[in-house]
Amino acid sequence: MSSTKLIARTALLAAVITAPASSLADQGDWIVRVGAAMVDPDVSSDPIDVAGLTTLDGVDVDSDTQLGITGTYMLRDKWGISLLAATPFEHDISVSNTDISAGSTKHLPPTVTLQWYPRGGNDGWQPYLGLGINYTGFFDEEVDPELEAALGVITEPVTGVTDPVPASLSLDNSWGVALQAGVDIPLNEHWAVNAGVWWIDIDTKATIGTALADVKFDVELDPWVYMIGVAYTF
Repeated sequence: MSSTKLIARTALLAAVITAPASSLADQGDWIVRVGAAMVDPDVSSDPIDVAGLTTLDGVDVDSDTQLGITGTYMLRDKWGISLLAATPFEHDISVSNTDISAGSTKHLPPTVTLQWYPRGGNDGWQPYLGLGINYTGFFDEEVDPELEAALGVITEPVTGVTDPVPASLSLDNSWGVALQAGVDIPLNEHWAVNAGVWWIDIDTKATIGTALADVKFDVELDPWVYMIGVAYTF
């Protein structure tokens, strides 16, 4: 288990057994949460048919941790609207069941959720649940030289040479559902420790472009996002 996941789960457990006598937010308040946010993809990839010459098992995508920021406006004592933002996440991509590094991409995942605070208006710890929508924009996609070298070997029956094949990578942007759970553990009237988790539906179509052909395949990323940090209410 990664250290980020362990810290987040420990904070959630602490919330269950800790109840400081402070009220965190009421109707009309703003809550700003800042912390370390880790995107941990749960990848399901279609096989990659390389121009009918061979079929690869798909791709794997690694995790990344960046600065996460959320802003919540309390519509009522028990209801809020929240926006998740972050510095750009960068993920390395590899070919499944091989040692081939395929490339990398960056993305931003702005997510809007409607949050429910079952203990809103009461003193003590404040758990919350959220349901909303995510937009993920991919950019700065790059192909690794290892993949270009592998394409050269695969296409040798067509080209007659095994030179690396120059390639490009593009990923379609995604809209999807987002689910959220979290907790604020008040330290005083304004400050709290925060831990949160999201599940986000992110589906994309990947295109590897070469002079010989374009290879397209679907990838479901569906990451868990873990965040641990502090909250400030004003």
